[in-house]
Amino acid sequence: MILYGAPMPAPNPRRVRIFLAEKGIELPETPVDMRKREHKAAEFRAKNSLGQIPVLELDDGTAISETVAICRYFDETQPDPPLFGRTALEKAQVDMWIRRVEFILMSPVGNFWRHAHPFTAQLLTQYKDFGESNRQAYANAQQWLDRELEDRPFVAGEAFTMADICALSTVDFATWIGLELDPANENLAAWRERVSARPSAAA
Repeated sequence: MILYGAPMPAPNPRRVRIFLAEKGIELPETPVDMRKREHKAAEFRAKNSLGQIPVLELDDGTAISETVAICRYFDETQPDPPLFGRTALEKAQVDMWIRRVEFILMSPVGNFWRHAHPFTAQLLTQYKDFGESNRQAYANAQQWLDRELEDRPFVAGEAFTMADICALSTVDFATWIGLELDPANENLAAWRERVSARPSAAA
């Protein structure tokens, strides 16, 4: 089994590393050099036609892409501790919050990175006005999540789950590219401090 990934600040490989650390699963990451565009090479595209990381290659050669899918595979094969919920209701709620985090919180961060950051300007055609407009969208997303965290310690409820991993990797990457968390969102700031204190956050 081979896990292809990349070091910080890449947020998606980090999701898988945090997940594995929470599970206590030791699987070394095989680095893919994104600066050298190794993830776009034909050899790597044979594993993931989109040329994206991370990718989990199983012993029989089957390749699984997309962070949530990779983590769900490990949750199914090694269910304790469960990070996608235990009951049908919990699993549905975790899935709901993963999608909300990705669409509401992560989308403006990705759009800003794609269209407004100087690093991606070297690689892609940018629409800077659109990119900059995502600052406000991300600020709105922070306020929304801050309200949601008013009555619970974690994104999906009382337990730390994959939804928290998705959210933490997003806000940390956002900070790295210049989109800071507003300290006025006290519930969100307290949540970030809680989840960042977990040993897995150093992955």
